[in-house]
Amino acid sequence: MRQIVLDTETTGLEPDLGHRIIEIGCVELVNRRPTGRTFHKYLNPEREIDEGALAVHGISRADLDGKPKFREVVEELLLFISGAELVIHNAAFDVAFLDAELAKIEGQMRTIAALCRVLDTLALARSMHPGQRNNLDALCKRYSIDNSRRELHGALLDARILADVYLAMTGGQGALALVETSAGGSAADGGRTVRALLRPSIPLVVISATEEELVAHAAMLAVINKASGGKCLWAAASAQVASEMSRSSA
Repeated sequence: MRQIVLDTETTGLEPDLGHRIIEIGCVELVNRRPTGRTFHKYLNPEREIDEGALAVHGISRADLDGKPKFREVVEELLLFISGAELVIHNAAFDVAFLDAELAKIEGQMRTIAALCRVLDTLALARSMHPGQRNNLDALCKRYSIDNSRRELHGALLDARILADVYLAMTGGQGALALVETSAGGSAADGGRTVRALLRPSIPLVVISATEEELVAHAAMLAVINKASGGKCLWAAASAQVASEMSRSSA
């Protein structure tokens, strides 16, 4: 299964008011593992940036001078995401901006829904943790994901953090602890990035059943075994384990 964790930064909150995308960051997962492939672009929005948005991501209009326009990178973006499942936090926001950008391009009308499936991790988090804060920072704290580098929002950084959060939410897998070293330039500049995946050292807690619990378990297995006509596999397995433990203690 191929998934693309995606995030955007914008000039403001409303695409209907002419606000535009200024940064896109994507991280590829295949069978729930990062492949190391990313898509990352800063974009010239051809308009000014709202002060409220600037306070969130810190990207000024001057920072985007000389950057490509959305229409100049759209085919590269669509090639990267097409056919994948997009994993997005508050997907309605990002998809609305992407659809608005696609609508500005002459030719065949395209929408994100026609190209990709979309999984909204905000909706998922709300269903798993009702009544709690479920923004990305809150989820990082809940799942012990390191977001110490997130002083300001950034599309590629947030996509990488969201990938960690998504894997922890859906599979019990902890942070991927991505360690980056650059060779030939940074990821933001399009350079090759070597990423080591380090699993955190988490002690495994083993809780043994009490004698009373073992007796109750054996009694329940006997009932199931009788009701199934001797077809309870757990009963046979438990008997084998008990026999092996008896021999080892002898």
